[in-house]
Amino acid sequence: MRLKGEHIYLRALEQEDIDILYKWENDTDIWKVSNTIAPYSRFVLEQYLLNAHQELQTSKQLRLIICLNDATPIGTIDLFEFDSHHSRAGIGIMIRENSQQNGYATEALKLFIEYSFNVLLVNQLFCNIGSLNEKSFNLFKKMGFEVVGLKKQWNKIAQHNFEDEWMLQLLHS
Repeated sequence: MRLKGEHIYLRALEQEDIDILYKWENDTDIWKVSNTIAPYSRFVLEQYLLNAHQELQTSKQLRLIICLNDATPIGTIDLFEFDSHHSRAGIGIMIRENSQQNGYATEALKLFIEYSFNVLLVNQLFCNIGSLNEKSFNLFKKMGFEVVGLKKQWNKIAQHNFEDEWMLQLLHS
């Protein structure tokens, strides 16, 4: 399997993932880093799963499940805003809290970067990370992403409080 590492592998979404996606997408602790402000219904997620097979050229996004080698799902990794003309895409990752700090995010991100550059043939990947999300910022910096900008007061985090957001980029060398 091309998307297999030492401890984890990446796989396509399956209909059986509906329960775990429903749980993860409606976890308000994750909303603060995913810019989500409303819950997802089971129906909406089922429709998403039904259309997950669409070509990347059409959907402009790809979500894979990150699994431990024993098949336990521990998170997702996403390609979004895929632009074949400009050969670029955004990338995001979510590892459930009880599976963090084990190197799984690094391993998944490494596999997905290689896949994006060598199979999907993108020239650059970018990510947007809230300035308070040090774990993600450090992860992407460790993987070679460079800071290309800071968007001031970009995300509202409370009624009168805003958070800056870093934009990072990785070019295929």
